Amino acid sequence: MWGLALLIVAEPLFAAPVAPTAGLGDAVERAFGEASGANGSDGEPLALSLQVLLLMGLLSMLPALVLMMTSFTRILIVLSILRMALGLQQSPPNQVLVGLALFLSFFIMAPTMADVNTAAIVPYAEGTMEADAALEAAGAQFHDFMLRQTREANLTMFADIAGAGPFSSGQDIPMSIMLPAFVTSELQTAFQIGFMLFLPFLVIDLVVASILMSLGMMMLSPTIVSLPFKLLLFVLVDGWALLMGSLAMSFA
Repeated sequence: MWGLALLIVAEPLFAAPVAPTAGLGDAVERAFGEASGANGSDGEPLALSLQVLLLMGLLSMLPALVLMMTSFTRILIVLSILRMALGLQQSPPNQVLVGLALFLSFFIMAPTMADVNTAAIVPYAEGTMEADAALEAAGAQFHDFMLRQTREANLTMFADIAGAGPFSSGQDIPMSIMLPAFVTSELQTAFQIGFMLFLPFLVIDLVVASILMSLGMMMLSPTIVSLPFKLLLFVLVDGWALLMGSLAMSFA
């Protein structure tokens, strides 16, 4: 369902509107053929092999959409900063961090995906909604999610750069402005959370380094000594549950 929904949202960013009665070949043709001049002047459809190639190119955008249009970016950055703050090099490994970020993103995005399913996917699959209406309905759900998480200053900055606006409401902001503003806001929020995570572990490092210095143990690495204490602190406060809950609540 995620792949279908993201395809529905992605198409308006790169394609012209698709006629309701068009098949897959016509949709792909309109998405890429008109802009690139791939069709001949007689309006004949693209070859099947070229249609498949263009469709696979569209599918290759799905990872970027998962990264840039959901909560995945913020969660993964915070988890990576946490690992650095603890002083761990490869534990948890990258695969585990990506898996945690992905499944927590599923949990956070579940209401949005349910709205996309209700508003666009189900009506389109049942034939009660045309393709262009389904695209607009699905894109509106992701647009609302990103709008709630985007800082107004970032929206204003990108709108000024693009020479667009002012907008009467948030729903009038185009995706070309919303996407970079949303990603910038997510990066800023992730680093703010990471800074707050780093502070208690930094204090432990400073205390351990001061004690070792006063004892004359110059050759002993403070990182090795402080690592068990940082792990103990993280376990005692039930750090994983606290972090995951806080990340989920940050999108409320």
